[in-house]
Amino acid sequence: MKLVDLQGYAAPGDSKTHIRIPFELDEGCDKLHLRLQYAPKMLDNREKALQLLKDSYDLYILPEHREYAIFNADRYLPLKNLITLSLDDAQGYRGACHRQDELQELFVSEQEASPGLMAGELVPGHWSVTLSLHCIVTDTCDYRLQIWTAEDDEI
Repeated sequence: MKLVDLQGYAAPGDSKTHIRIPFELDEGCDKLHLRLQYAPKMLDNREKALQLLKDSYDLYILPEHREYAIFNADRYLPLKNLITLSLDDAQGYRGACHRQDELQELFVSEQEASPGLMAGELVPGHWSVTLSLHCIVTDTCDYRLQIWTAEDDEI
């Protein structure tokens, strides 16, 4: 049964923000599936990427180290968007999948779960997913979150 199918987009101004998506889980669920995908992953414009890096140096690097950082900026390219997922059940925290992958196919059940998520009883009630938009470096970044329950593991 499909519980969530949310599509949206983020822009650089959305960096360092969170999107909370509540959903209801009914009794009798044996396995919960989550799929997060977003694109693009990388910023392909080298000049824009270098400018973003230089701008960040004013915030995060001591003045005496900035020249070295600018000289070595290429080692940080390509810049990448990063959106991660955390899961809460009706009783609290069920885990976080803070990975670099732009496609994450996850699950949780009473006996097992994807790395980062905690296996255990799938308690009926209010659940939520939090999308953490750590860094959006492209002009826009489309995302889609799907959550479903099904015995055949397919949406």
